[in-house]
Amino acid sequence: MRSIDDLNFEDKKALIRVDFNVPMNDKFQITDTTRIDASIPTIMKILGDGGSVILMSHLGRPKQGPEEKFSLKHLVNYLSEKLNTKVKFADDCIGESAINLSSSLNSGEVLLLENLRFYKEETKGDETFAKILASLGDVYVNDAFGTAHRAHASTAIIAKYFPGNKVAGYIMLNELSNIDAVLNETKRPFTAILGGAKVSGKVEVINSLLHKVDNLLIGGGMMFTFIKALGGNIGNSIVEDDLLELAKNTIEGAKIMDVNLYLPFDTIIADNFSNDAEMLTCNADDIPDEWMGLDIGEEACKKYIDVILKSKTILWNGPMGVFEMPKFETGTKLIGKAVGEATHNGSFSLIGGGDTVAAINKYNLSNDVSYVSTGGGAMLEYIEGKILPGVQALED
Repeated sequence: MRSIDDLNFEDKKALIRVDFNVPMNDKFQITDTTRIDASIPTIMKILGDGGSVILMSHLGRPKQGPEEKFSLKHLVNYLSEKLNTKVKFADDCIGESAINLSSSLNSGEVLLLENLRFYKEETKGDETFAKILASLGDVYVNDAFGTAHRAHASTAIIAKYFPGNKVAGYIMLNELSNIDAVLNETKRPFTAILGGAKVSGKVEVINSLLHKVDNLLIGGGMMFTFIKALGGNIGNSIVEDDLLELAKNTIEGAKIMDVNLYLPFDTIIADNFSNDAEMLTCNADDIPDEWMGLDIGEEACKKYIDVILKSKTILWNGPMGVFEMPKFETGTKLIGKAVGEATHNGSFSLIGGGDTVAAINKYNLSNDVSYVSTGGGAMLEYIEGKILPGVQALED
């Protein structure tokens, strides 16, 4: 795979696939700029060489063509501020405005194309759509690791139209090197922390991690599927009943592979899903009917922190509770601080997944960990050992 540093972009138009899939409020204001901020070094490298930049991305999941709330025009002002230049905007990614604006683009200028997913051809990996996009630039740069696990037109198909002129941007390179460091240059003990609402999205990564880690800490809503599988009473907590047998097999598999799989001893429970709910602490396997677990408890925090502080390599994906509600953020906050402390003591920590990144940012811990991944799903699939189409397209 060629790096962006292998090319001089002077007088070249770089077509960059970025991941600007950022959250916005109802006033179309960006609420987390992490993904945009991360792309700036790649863009500045090209502009610094004397090239021009054409940015293409998706935003959200529009169903029937253009939708105001998913328009990338809402990002133009912030992007212009970050780059200290007025960013041009094409109100269509393959239409007349895109073709005209890109053809007249001068060195040092930046053009942002409208949302790729306003066309169904993007997610279908349509060759004609990819070919039109490719015609806009001289060089293809993929800096969207967060979408590298999708065989979409702009992430995989388009690369074939740039033989000898396709490279990885800094985000892509950093993501791959940091995940490789966790998997292939592991310092032990290696601890994985998995949370979030469901087991279903993480079945394969759990099975993969059992071959690699020393400790597996389970939190978040997914913990209740494991606890119920062991015969515990989980009240009204979230659970995936169709995965109980799988959860039980995972627990047995951990024993066979000599992996320490930890489930929370206690949990913070509520009588409804609200920050105004009444809350209590109880054993995680003895939750009263009509109550639900929304965070890991104090004893679980103590045990998890002890394991984390003794670890040399740490992977964290998924919050420990409903951290968006102040009453149920303690577990996630304390685990985040422990990961930061371990990192300061010399451990390597990799953080990934949208909610986990949001938590890291909420508690101002991004500078306290080794690397924050911009791609949750792509990171997990790469850890599983799957071939990522967006990565493979750069290597072919």
